[in-house]
Amino acid sequence: MIKVEGLGKRYGGRTALEDISFSISKGEIVGFLGPNGAGKTTTMNIIAGYSSATRGRVLIDGLDVLEHPMETKRRIGYLPEQPPLYNELTVDEYLAFVAELKKLPAGQRRQARDEALELSSLVEVRKRVIRNLSKGYRQRVGLAQALIAKPDILILDEPTVGLDPLQITEIRDLILRLGKDRTIILSSHILPEVSMVCKRVLIIAGGRIVADRTMDGIAGIEAGSGSVVVRVAANEEDTSRLLSSVPGIDRITFLGSFEVGSCDFRLDAEGGKDLRRELFAAFAASTLPLIGLRTANPSLEDVFLELTMKEAEA
Repeated sequence: MIKVEGLGKRYGGRTALEDISFSISKGEIVGFLGPNGAGKTTTMNIIAGYSSATRGRVLIDGLDVLEHPMETKRRIGYLPEQPPLYNELTVDEYLAFVAELKKLPAGQRRQARDEALELSSLVEVRKRVIRNLSKGYRQRVGLAQALIAKPDILILDEPTVGLDPLQITEIRDLILRLGKDRTIILSSHILPEVSMVCKRVLIIAGGRIVADRTMDGIAGIEAGSGSVVVRVAANEEDTSRLLSSVPGIDRITFLGSFEVGSCDFRLDAEGGKDLRRELFAAFAASTLPLIGLRTANPSLEDVFLELTMKEAEA
């Protein structure tokens, strides 16, 4: 569906992108992450055909976006971080204009507009002038324009900016529904939202792709291996003394007390050893109740910070 090959972009003497390559299949929802200035928006603009690359190419269904601009743009709905709105128009007028720009057949424009309004939860404000809408509603108008032509590919740059928690949940559910038969690239700084929506993430830093992983790969420490977090119904001193007697633990870190009368510790094993059996045996032989045990899998935020900080240091 989308194939990016050796993409490079220079602005004068500054390199914005360097040898970016990846592919995305139909039905994938892929998170596109990176710190500010990493090259996310530049890459998305090139994929959408709004900007050209210095070198490399982008293929949409096998068509080069530069050689076949109209054919590829028909397949793409793009929501930039700053939606391209005409503030003097009503929502209805703006979407009618967008439908015409996208060359939808005249007989299909009204239905396409109504469906986009419904999907974006804008029906109640369709007659209002865009200038008078809240930031959250304006963001949803931008989403409606991306959806109106029913594109096979959606590129969404910060789609939940300015939305309240209920609206964020609605947009998340909408993205999941749309992703069943569309390809979606989602860029967001709200990493928990990306974790809940995407099955795969691309992380860009310094104009380079530094990670291309599935969410399962990011949380890929197998159950019971590597590191675990325990919650014990006892004080810190007694718990620490007991844990120090368990073989195979390389490092013990006190995390705090998150439940009355208990304490949490992170335990890092030697060589990724499975600590569970030793822990259960140690607590069974003691008088300290073990009330919680879970693997300490890395979060998307952990991986993002680690990789982007390494790139910044390099």
